[in-house]
Amino acid sequence: MKKIKVSIIGATGYAGKELMKILIKHPWVEIIHLTSSSYKDRSIAEIYPEFLSKIDRKLIDFDPKLLARDSDLIFTAVSHTVSLEIVPKLFQEREDLKIIDLSADYRLKDPLVYQEWYKKNHFPESKEFLTKAVYGLPEIYASKIKQSCFVANPGCYPTSIILGIAPLLKYHLVERKGIIIDSKSGTSGAGRKLSFDLHFSECNENFKAYKIIGHNHIPEIEQELALIYFRKEDLEKGKSIKVSFTPHLLPLNRGILSTCYLTLKKIKGEEEILEIYKQFFQNAPFIRIFEPPNLPELKFVIGTNYCDIGFRIDKRTEQIKVISAIDNLVKGAAGQAVQNMNIMNDFPENCGLEF
Repeated sequence: MKKIKVSIIGATGYAGKELMKILIKHPWVEIIHLTSSSYKDRSIAEIYPEFLSKIDRKLIDFDPKLLARDSDLIFTAVSHTVSLEIVPKLFQEREDLKIIDLSADYRLKDPLVYQEWYKKNHFPESKEFLTKAVYGLPEIYASKIKQSCFVANPGCYPTSIILGIAPLLKYHLVERKGIIIDSKSGTSGAGRKLSFDLHFSECNENFKAYKIIGHNHIPEIEQELALIYFRKEDLEKGKSIKVSFTPHLLPLNRGILSTCYLTLKKIKGEEEILEIYKQFFQNAPFIRIFEPPNLPELKFVIGTNYCDIGFRIDKRTEQIKVISAIDNLVKGAAGQAVQNMNIMNDFPENCGLEF
């Protein structure tokens, strides 16, 4: 099998770094270009010495003509709103280019919703790609990803949440109203940019909630849960799902653990729910279902592309509590992006991801 030529835009961020760690071990990938606006002309090994003698590349500035000419596939691991400009420029240079965007810019299908939550308008050039972008959650959209040349990689919180409760919504086992989600993330989820709240002395020996109203992953979560729960005609009538989402910051480098509270329509046994989960994810190599009373923990998934899912039924409150755990930099970002790359190129889905 011929190797594909891959470039990374935004290679010095945490997601870009994680992509490089995965791709240098991938048997069917050759890394061609790495871009960075902050460290242009410097060797990647100067920024991350762990790549010394592993990646012999200098960082370059964004050059759509060069990148599109030399690459079969490009990862755009940049901040939100940046991809609005760079993705159309890349496709303008080459229509058959494959792109996996790790930002939020093409996840939301309604440009008005995007403007409301990200305070940025889509350009006419970027708006046309909203219909072309496939939401890159392989366990839900593998067949569409396989046929696509443009994938919008999901956010880290949404990945843990959507995968955790998708079977319950798909088969209407729970009420669509009153869904409560309590998620905890390591500090790398905020990116590499300096912030006072992320200083060591502020995070260490501390635990806090943040953005408890209006976190910008909410519309992504609600959009995808609604697509799972409703029929097309219901969506066209404006039916929707709203969730109460509270994120927390853990004094850890990486990892996300989400606890989701849903009201059961009818009390079922845990064995029956377990079988539903196993059937739903029977072809998903990176989903591990825990049999009650066992529950996922962060230490089980750190450094892996797994999403671990467990649950318990609380008959007293008629609720089901679902726990899901992922590594936010792997299954929540770079690992999932590589999983999408594998599907797009007919590689085995777990190629390069069995750490």
